[in-house]
Parts: sequence; C-alpha cells; structure tokens
Amino acid sequence: MRCAIVGSGLAALATYATLRHGGVSSEEIAVFGTHDDPTALWRVRAASIRQKRMRSESDGHLAATSFPGLAFRETARTGVLTPLVASVTNRYHPTVDDFLRHAEEVRARTGWDESFRLERIERIAPVPGGFEVDGGTFAHVLLATGHPGLNKPPEWPDAVHAYEPHEYTRKVAIVGAGMAAATEWLNALAAGSEVVSIRRREPLRRPLNVPRPLFSKRGLVSYHASSDERRAATLRELSLASYPPGPDWDRPLKEAEQEGRFRVLDEAPAEHDVILATGFERGYRHDPLLARLVEEEGLPTRGRWLVLDPDSTVAALSDATRTLSVAGVAGQWAFPAGDTIAGAKYAARAFLRRVCRTR
Repeated sequence: MRCAIVGSGLAALATYATLRHGGVSSEEIAVFGTHDDPTALWRVRAASIRQKRMRSESDGHLAATSFPGLAFRETARTGVLTPLVASVTNRYHPTVDDFLRHAEEVRARTGWDESFRLERIERIAPVPGGFEVDGGTFAHVLLATGHPGLNKPPEWPDAVHAYEPHEYTRKVAIVGAGMAAATEWLNALAAGSEVVSIRRREPLRRPLNVPRPLFSKRGLVSYHASSDERRAATLRELSLASYPPGPDWDRPLKEAEQEGRFRVLDEAPAEHDVILATGFERGYRHDPLLARLVEEEGLPTRGRWLVLDPDSTVAALSDATRTLSVAGVAGQWAFPAGDTIAGAKYAARAFLRRVCRTR
C-alpha cells in the first residue's frame, strides 16, 4: 500500500476523494480513524449549535474537482436558479443538510469504506522508504487529525460547551465572540432566553474564516513569501473571533437589546447558565500524535504552529521518495484557512502531486 491517511473527518474524506480521482486505487490507500462516518463529529457539533447554513460558499465541497460546486448541484436537484445567481455574488451558502447529503455521496462514490480501518494512531515513525503506521510502511502519509479538543476554560468547570448537545434556559450567558457564539446568541434569543454575551473584545465581521485574498493564489504567494515572524503574526490575527456581517445577524440582536434581552458584560451574572462558545484547543501541543512527532524528530515550530512547506509537507521528513503532509487546522502554516474545506483540498491536491511523481 502506498498511501496512509491518518484521521477520519472531513479533511480525510476530501483527501481520499482527491487521491481516488487522481487514479490511486482504494487498495493503495489505508485510512486510519476513530469514526467510519467522516461527518460524525462535525454533524454533532453543527447540530449542537443548531447550524442551518454553512459559512463556506459553493466551492466548499468535498469532491475532487472544483466543478460542479454546491450551488450548481442544488440548482440541478431543484430546478431553481437562485443558488447559481447568489453564487455569482458570493452570497450562496449551502444548507447543512445539503452539505451532509453531498458528503454521503462522496463517501459512497469513492469507496471510502473499503479503505477505512477503525484504529487510533498514536505514533508515526520515519523508516527507510517511508513511514511506519500501525506496523505497516507507507511511502506517503497525510495527517488530518482535526481539532485536538474542545476549549473549556477552567473558570467554568460545570458549563456546557456549545458544540455539545444542550438546551437553553431562561437566562443564558454565552462565552465567546466567534461564529459559534453569534449563532448561539440567536438560538437562545429565539428560544425566549435572556442572553448575556461574555467576551474580551469586539468580534471582527468577516464573511469567511479568513479574508478572501488568502484563498487565492496571489494572496498565498504573498503570505508564503513573508518571514516566519510575519507569518505567525498573521495567523495570530486570523485566530481572532469573527462572524459574518449582515442584517440576518444584526437585526435580531438590535431588537433584543432594545427589549432588554441582550447585553454584553465582562462576567456572567450568578443566575445565568453558562454556555462555552470558546472553540477548540489551539496548537500542535494539544494533539498527542503531532506533539510526539515534533519531540521525537525535532521538527521546526513557530509558536503553536508546526512549520510546513507551502505544499503542506514536513520538509525534514519528505524527499523525492516519501511524503509527510499535514491537512486541516494543523496545516495553517501552509494555508491560513487550513480548517476549512478549501484548506483540506489545498493540502490534498499537493499530496496527490507528490504521490503521482513517485508512481
């Protein structure tokens, strides 16, 4: 077997679909993970915050090729042109149900289940000719281990996290200021709650996770040309809380504020139940597999980020015969929006090019 994908989430599925489209057979790929359904964890988190639409746009799909996008697929399925029109002006956001339906189609069409192995990988070891994973040697390995865990600040030990199943009580304090927090403000208000927003700073208003230029070739060239210090500073800036602009968010918050049902405070009032919309643990140190790899192989890091080449590879462990790549949130050094579907496909396509060079 030539390729191993370590991880079983959306980035892993995007990589698998890309390899299969590129001519790599299912017999040549092993996928190691803790969930045979690549949408399992994401599905629970989206359901927990009652997410209805994706923040991503038409191109935020898991198939290997850019066309057809999700807007075209919805138009083809429904016969309605509105998704295509909205996509032209970057205003199309697929529903969660449509995205999950698409993910199931990709899983079935590519043969994911034929390559999947239910196993948590705790160590990757470089050996002659590749990397040892679960007793086997693979020339090319891509790590797509996802977010290392939910961020639960210790000052609220009994609070529920927004990405865990929960309900809304009469008085709710929501900690955080990003997309999940903004979604939870509206959810709790719609449920009739009195809502307090607990946050350290005002959130940024961005349509996407990062500014649009950083999804483009020109923007990435400039980013990759910057110094390590500047790149780390850019990633720190991009990690600040944000959610999209627009009246769909602003109107209900303004109305609730006028009614005395929404306010911003520094601390949660004693009578309020706390919901943590604080995202995930950040940095390779919180991922046991990556932390061990960095320690054992002395890999370069900068702050909380693993230093990667522009093609998402670990330079010290990759050469003309073997590849170690990193996708997902741990791959942000190569692609700032690494935790998006676009970031997953960026790493996947670069990985396929290296696999094809050694065939």
